[in-house]
Amino acid sequence: MTRRGGGRKSKKAIRSAPLDEKNKPIHPGEIGGQYKPFESHDVETVVENVFRILEEIGFNQATPHCIEQCTNFGAVLGNDGRLRMPREIVQKAIQLSNRKLILHGQDPAHDLEITGSRVYFATGGAAVMIADPKDDTYRDSLAQDLYDMARIVDTCENIHFFQRTCVLRDIENNYEMDLNTTYNAVMGTKKHVGASWTEAWHLEKTLELLHMVAGSEEAWRARPFVSQSNCFVVPPMKFAEESLECLRIAVEGGMPVLLLSAGQAGATAPPCLAGTVSQAWAECLGGLVYVNAIKPGAPAILGTWPFVSDLRTGAMSGGSPEQGILSAACAQVGQYFNLPMGTGAGMSDSKLPDFQGGAEHASNVAIAALSGANIIYESAGMYASLLSTCPESLILDNDLLGGCMRMVKGLTVNKETLGFDVIKDVCLNSKGHYLGSDQTLNVMQTEYIYPELYNRLSPGDWHDAGKPIALEMAIKKTQEILASHFPTHISEETDNLIRKNFPIFLNKEAIGRDK
Repeated sequence: MTRRGGGRKSKKAIRSAPLDEKNKPIHPGEIGGQYKPFESHDVETVVENVFRILEEIGFNQATPHCIEQCTNFGAVLGNDGRLRMPREIVQKAIQLSNRKLILHGQDPAHDLEITGSRVYFATGGAAVMIADPKDDTYRDSLAQDLYDMARIVDTCENIHFFQRTCVLRDIENNYEMDLNTTYNAVMGTKKHVGASWTEAWHLEKTLELLHMVAGSEEAWRARPFVSQSNCFVVPPMKFAEESLECLRIAVEGGMPVLLLSAGQAGATAPPCLAGTVSQAWAECLGGLVYVNAIKPGAPAILGTWPFVSDLRTGAMSGGSPEQGILSAACAQVGQYFNLPMGTGAGMSDSKLPDFQGGAEHASNVAIAALSGANIIYESAGMYASLLSTCPESLILDNDLLGGCMRMVKGLTVNKETLGFDVIKDVCLNSKGHYLGSDQTLNVMQTEYIYPELYNRLSPGDWHDAGKPIALEMAIKKTQEILASHFPTHISEETDNLIRKNFPIFLNKEAIGRDK
């Protein structure tokens, strides 16, 4: 087979040279919003429906503290025990909300500005199994797995935020599991971390641990680097009492909160998708009222996170096209309200990183990103409709997410990019192509993104290279990362202090430190 030549080595050398941050083709927080599943008048109709749900239906099973705070804010407790929220108090909560919040990393280089239609990619989920593509098997997820996945994400440029990916099934005590979930994540990555807690006092103890990591409570409150993922509502329109208490502790403790509504269309949310979007936004805005009643302007992300049922079986279908549409529609409503929002997109129904998995990950992440969803959770590594996660897939999905962000960035139009002078030079001076032009060389890295693992070799070069397969390369790279990358942003002295005061499960050898 013929080989392409002509300057290829020089172009490869230019392409492999490191770029400074400002010249990279994509950056965290590119501006989305190009895709709009709703017509503008339909968004307004959905919003009216949201206000009506809150005012006429309201929530069941509010806690005494929630009732007290929300009624003081203007909510109405009915004789039927439901807490209803008139339009004016919902609008007051929206007005009081922090519309430009920062999710801090332990390293300021990883701070994320959540506002407008800026787009970021995060992990997420609570998988109970690990998919192993080396032998196509499943096993229980363990504490070491969470720490390992945090380490992998720490190296992935296009995954901006590490939300807990799996349950620590080798820790039976719920307090110890909640505490170690946060410990393993913050030890494994300098990026912002998301976690959740089953009881309020577990969070209170974890906040003590985070104060140690930060250096003091004051330092933590100035730069909180962990946010709470809180399923405070059980769809449809019923509060989860213990989760409300966790929410209160987080808000009072200076922790950003993800107000998470995870109804399932056709099961715990209406089967028609416009109704599902309406319910999700009503539930999340109810949480926003409570948050602002506790502390006006407390950092909150509206986690409109509706899932999809396969109505033939009732089972969840995380990889369905409807999942992407729902996420995009929720993002469009978020831009209408001008509120920081997050949604779940990018999980697959496939059991392993195969063609189905890649297709479902890519299509749903892309549509959610193009819609301008601020944080797309579960965008990497999730399979079997969130029952399993795959560490190697984080590496594969990092390439995929880079491509999606390049789509979000779109095209720049100016005199230089229109290229009239370049076209004129090539056409009138009989050059015949643009391969040697200065502009081609200048924009090779700034206009184009290049995957780390995905294969662009010609068939001949692919053959000569040993027929590389992306999944096999991801397996090898995962092994290399886990053998060598042990973040040390938390000092051994601080780690020793934490271990003295809390039941830490992983020994020092497991985190790359001597016993």
